[in-house]
Amino acid sequence: MRYSVCTMLVVGSILPATLSAQAPAIDYHQHLFSPDAAALVTGDPSPGISARDVIALLDSAGIRRALILSVAYTWGKASRATVDNEYNHVKAENDWTAQQVSQYSNRLRAFCSFNPLRPYAIDELTRCNNSPQLRSGLKLHFGNSDVDLDNPANVAQVRRVFEAANRHRMAIVVHMRTSLDLGRRYGADAAHVFLNQLLPAAPDVPVQIAHLAGAGGYDAATDSALSVFADAITRHDPRMKKVWFDATAVVRPGMSPDALQQITARIRQLGVERVVYGSDAAVDPLAYPQAGWEAFRRLPLTEAEFRVIANNVAPYMRDVPVR
Repeated sequence: MRYSVCTMLVVGSILPATLSAQAPAIDYHQHLFSPDAAALVTGDPSPGISARDVIALLDSAGIRRALILSVAYTWGKASRATVDNEYNHVKAENDWTAQQVSQYSNRLRAFCSFNPLRPYAIDELTRCNNSPQLRSGLKLHFGNSDVDLDNPANVAQVRRVFEAANRHRMAIVVHMRTSLDLGRRYGADAAHVFLNQLLPAAPDVPVQIAHLAGAGGYDAATDSALSVFADAITRHDPRMKKVWFDATAVVRPGMSPDALQQITARIRQLGVERVVYGSDAAVDPLAYPQAGWEAFRRLPLTEAEFRVIANNVAPYMRDVPVR
């Protein structure tokens, strides 16, 4: 991608080294990129981001384990021209991710991915379920795939994917913020669709909502969507029983104290016991695991609350051994 492994390690070495006692047990939002996927995204030749690269960054942050979310969905990005033999590329990316993670099976877990609106979606979910490295879960990216939550046909198709994941007992990670590139509407209405129509289709598996229901950073639309889930939790809505939230890339440079306080208040409404840490793809030094945790620590949470978040272990990571 944009930075070489050497650059990543040099930058990581000059960041504040104050994490050892407080480092999260798990990074819940990491990505690998095959050379082909990296070239697709950047338009330039690239070595990509390998499992070895991510392990080096986790080590520099004092983080033992990570959930690796395949980026196979990017081959079906709705705002990009159609790729020839798209499904073959999706399968290859998922398989490359599985192979990479298998090298560090005591530290990394992989979830497969695809555009849920594509005709091959259920076939790929079933194929992933037959892979020892990919059967644990599924990553869906509504923004990249242009899942429009105002479109009943889109919602019905994604519901079928949720139902299939539930049948196969595959956990689900969802980037539910709709497409920014295509200007899709987003906010409380979208969250109500998710709560009322999608979550009931997967009642038996954990669902992790990425970026606190946003796309990184924190704006009014994100807060509007997140408030729906916070209110449902306050009401003890049974549909929220297995829902987790990752706070990946939510705290950005230059955020005001008021914005940080707003995020903190929402996290407390959700309950710190269901919030996990994630850092996102290592394409920028600010997104490296150590820098991301330092940014997250700017929130005015208590040390006790940070400890809970740092030590939360979601069900889909509980059987990853520590050696």
